Amino acid sequence: MLRFDVYKQGRKAQEVDLAGAYVFGQDAIPVRADLTFAAGLITCAKRVAGACGLSLLWETASGTFMLPTTRLCERNEPYILNVELARGQMMRIAQKIEEWGLFDFPDAAAICAEFDRINHRFVESLHAPGGEAASLLADRALAEGVTLGEKMALFHAEIFLGRKRAVGAAAPRLGLGCVVDLHSTAPGYQDILRDTFEFISVPLPWKHIEPRERDLQYAQIDNWVAWAARSRRAVHAGPLLSFEPAYLPQWLFLWENDYETLRDLIYEHIQRIVKRYEKQVRVWNVVSGLNAYNGFNLTFEQVMELTRMSCFLVKKLSPRSQVVVDLAMPWGEYYSRNQKTIPPLMYADMAVQSGIRFDSFGIQMYMGVPVDGYYVRDLLQISAVMDEFVALGKPLHISACQVPGDMASNARDAWGGQLSVAKAGQWHQPWNQRLQAEWLQAFYRIALSKPYVESVTWRDLADTDGHYIPHGGLCRDTLDAKLAYRELKNFRGSLMRRT
Repeated sequence: MLRFDVYKQGRKAQEVDLAGAYVFGQDAIPVRADLTFAAGLITCAKRVAGACGLSLLWETASGTFMLPTTRLCERNEPYILNVELARGQMMRIAQKIEEWGLFDFPDAAAICAEFDRINHRFVESLHAPGGEAASLLADRALAEGVTLGEKMALFHAEIFLGRKRAVGAAAPRLGLGCVVDLHSTAPGYQDILRDTFEFISVPLPWKHIEPRERDLQYAQIDNWVAWAARSRRAVHAGPLLSFEPAYLPQWLFLWENDYETLRDLIYEHIQRIVKRYEKQVRVWNVVSGLNAYNGFNLTFEQVMELTRMSCFLVKKLSPRSQVVVDLAMPWGEYYSRNQKTIPPLMYADMAVQSGIRFDSFGIQMYMGVPVDGYYVRDLLQISAVMDEFVALGKPLHISACQVPGDMASNARDAWGGQLSVAKAGQWHQPWNQRLQAEWLQAFYRIALSKPYVESVTWRDLADTDGHYIPHGGLCRDTLDAKLAYRELKNFRGSLMRRT
């Protein structure tokens, strides 16, 4: 059992929001635990032995982020949460400074000096007399540490973007795309796509294609694929298989207790789609989110078999296209609530080690909805989770990314407008159009600076009905450009200019 004394502004906390909080063990894999808060104390009754850490939504002077402690051993005396969160941030910064070689980089001297100064304040908190004094010093170190971590992530990104510009590697192919709304076919909508993006990502929700068994509806997908051909835009398509509820037809659940029939239906579905579009699609998002969604209660072996079968089939039918295995919620907190899912990096590593035939990984980066996988993280955590894929030896696609452009909670989005954006955390300040644009620029700089990242796809072009993240489109529902769209155009132009 782990226990944490919690302080807010130097006094014992009266309340703590544990929504989204989870305990993690070795390799940052979430574990099952019961979390409670009472009388200024968080108690983590974990169900595994060994050192573990706590990750929770925490307000700092730099914003409200999902932040982890380090892994800690059990002891009788409670830890001071503020100190342990600061310790975790200092550890992450030190690891990335070493991994990125910034100690030996002359232009990074200021960053290293700032780290030393902040770390000194953190050390002072360890020796402070009493929890109140320690928490105040730790809070300041944590806030400054979050700011420094983001500054460091952007500094590292700028180094590699500068190298790309110098050799012209960023042009003419930048790898910028957008998921299309199958129902939005207005000329203005399509003109924006043509003017801004190199490729379109065409969704293939099984629920839409086959709402009733054997009732196949391809018209809207056909229209978008034909438009892409006329506009000379590459097509990314998928997912072919996703167990996310929004993608699955209801009739498929008739077979939830018959794995063999379910597998055969999946095989037939993928075969039909790939045969129909294999000449037009450059990149197939074959399986998406099988690590996180398991409404059919499949075993680990069955999930991996479906992954293998799906990838093999697409490789066979469309050998010239790229096959992508897509991961949802890359931090994996969902695994602490549902042990029938698979931690993301474990799933990815198994896909590589078991010899499944595929070309690239994809990951989804959504923030701004208070559910697992969508809480706000800082830029250092975002950069670090991308780096986790280097060891797997596969290129990476950011298959979808998005953050809110407004704090309004009555948006007609994929969540029904029922979830408060404010409860998901905030990046520096409450979400607004300017902040969305700044996040977009920072995220794209980090992602496209990575040599192994091949593309970045924004989820919604416009705030039309059913958009994914509340007010997360690059344009309003009237197709008037937001600041985020203009920022993306400016960023695209800066990458295409060689130095």
